[in-house]
Amino acid sequence: MKLMNVVKVGIADMKIAKAPGILRTIGLGSCVGVVIYDAGQKVAGLAHIMLPDSTVSRNKDFNPFKYADTAIDLLVEDLVTLGARKFAMKAKIAGGAQMFSFPGTDDMLRIGTRNVEAVLASLSSHRIPVTVKEVGGNNGRTIEFDTETTILKIRTVNAGESEI
Repeated sequence: MKLMNVVKVGIADMKIAKAPGILRTIGLGSCVGVVIYDAGQKVAGLAHIMLPDSTVSRNKDFNPFKYADTAIDLLVEDLVTLGARKFAMKAKIAGGAQMFSFPGTDDMLRIGTRNVEAVLASLSSHRIPVTVKEVGGNNGRTIEFDTETTILKIRTVNAGESEI
């Protein structure tokens, strides 16, 4: 049995791991967990994204890992620095739930959906294909990505566990 190094990724955080290693984040409600990996180099990164767009931040010293538009750029950059090949990068995403329901159709309240859309747009701009995704719904998730096997294990509140 191989001993795996578990790298914990907090909310509005990003980490990178090489095999053998597990990237784990908890508390994905409307947040989106984005894993970008190069299977051949056995290197991966995980960003726990809270919001879609950094341009709404009033603070000039904002946390870039909090936003889809800035976190994915930094994740790609750091992965390349650690030997990942841009042409070989792929992504898996999970999260983006609608945790609360409000009357009306105000787009600003659909944070989970907007996060997923922003993540997909950013990955597309980097030409990184999304191989699988488990998004939406109204339950929170915890995810673990195995850098050796590239399996993303997802535990969903009230719905059990899956692997993609």
